[in-house]
Amino acid sequence: MTHPTVVREAARVVAIEAARAYVANIRPIDLTNPGVLVGHLMAAETLLMDIVTAHTEPTENEGAER
Repeated sequence: MTHPTVVREAARVVAIEAARAYVANIRPIDLTNPGVLVGHLMAAETLLMDIVTAHTEPTENEGAER
């Protein structure tokens, strides 16, 4: 499915800003608590998947070229 270029660019910015905000708010992590570590890894993985999705879905212009 293609989206208008403006909408896709906005989704890219939102995904990157969400990851940036998450990293900026991380406090010192208790490395002896596996539950905390797993939680941070899962959150990071989800944010990275959102970034990849935002950058791989074609826009109107990219869809026409393919």
